[in-house]
Amino acid sequence: MTDPAGVILAGGRATRMGGGDKGLRRVGDRRLIDHVIDRLAPQCAALAINANGDPARFAEFGLPVLADSLPDHPGPLAGVLAGLDWAAAEGYAAIVTAAADTPFFPRDLARRLAADAGPSGLALAASRDADGKLWRHPTFGLWPVALREDLRSALRGGLRKIVLWTDAHGAGLAEFPATPFDPFFNVNTPEDIARAEDLRALL
Repeated sequence: MTDPAGVILAGGRATRMGGGDKGLRRVGDRRLIDHVIDRLAPQCAALAINANGDPARFAEFGLPVLADSLPDHPGPLAGVLAGLDWAAAEGYAAIVTAAADTPFFPRDLARRLAADAGPSGLALAASRDADGKLWRHPTFGLWPVALREDLRSALRGGLRKIVLWTDAHGAGLAEFPATPFDPFFNVNTPEDIARAEDLRALL
């Protein structure tokens, strides 16, 4: 299958939000994860959610819920690995990931990531701020299934920082404009919910 599968990374513990699932918090009349599904689903051949704990809380979405295969919440890379294992079983060659707390990411994310992928097939999203600084957004990436065993070994060896692994594999960068605001703005705190409400008016 040529189109990538999509995986929504919702495995974080939301400590700055007071715990629980950030993706189920509301922005306007919809939850964050509703916004994410709306943007990611048209870009991918199939969709799944990476989350730990009781999968029943996501049952209404009718999507596979993928738990981390490694214990103790090792971070987003474990969610990427869970997505790659699922994609491999389903016959997909790659996945595109998006964070569950980022409601405004680009609707052409998957296409741009594929266009800017490095030789390994890896790519991360990035945006440049008003000062010209480039910010990488490592939970938004294109990940080839062919690298999943390498990732598994790295995680078992203690690696946790996404960019250390992606840099080692020559990941490309897909740069997106940050005007009128950074499309990778994510909701970490209750104050960010209010900010997201304001940003909706700019869309």
